[in-house]
Amino acid sequence: MFLVGLTGGIASGKSTVAAMLSKYDNEIIDADEIAREVVLPDTVGLSKVVAEFGPQILEEDGSLSRAMLAKLVFEDPEKRLALEGILHPLIRARTLERISQSKSDIVIYIVPLLVEAKVDYPFDLVVTIEAGIENQIKRLVENRGMSTEDAISRIAAQATEPERVARADKRIDGALSLTDLESEVSKLWNQIQALAETKAHHGKN
Repeated sequence: MFLVGLTGGIASGKSTVAAMLSKYDNEIIDADEIAREVVLPDTVGLSKVVAEFGPQILEEDGSLSRAMLAKLVFEDPEKRLALEGILHPLIRARTLERISQSKSDIVIYIVPLLVEAKVDYPFDLVVTIEAGIENQIKRLVENRGMSTEDAISRIAAQATEPERVARADKRIDGALSLTDLESEVSKLWNQIQALAETKAHHGKN
């Protein structure tokens, strides 16, 4: 198996790149989806989060109020660390389970907080998507309805572009037009295939 880590800042274009990669022969695992899975109603994860932050983070139907939780943790670094201490081990265990169960030769793991969470999975290639802070703010305000102040706070809460680039093997410009981005993703996929074939060949020797 060849494992690719796909990261990048908020509103950098990760989802767009992932959608383009999904057209090829691979399995995509999304850390955000797993993060939602581990706090579904009646899970150990949700019970631990409620024990830490109180029942006010629950909706009337017993599900997690992500908006309320996000508000709590973004205003308090200690609470954010407490939440990460609960969620990251659960996400890690579920992710490694998904990876080990995969029948695909190439697995792409979308992990926004690769640097922040010190994700140490055995990646064969790490790719970061970067669009620049101005583009990130513009997208968050126009596409997600955030205020400029909230957008800046969300970006500031993450690792910086240089920190992600230092961890990555390859950087893709998420500010490109869709046509140019599609071309870059096609090149990336060819590179992934070549590296995966080399790894598989060496594994047989």
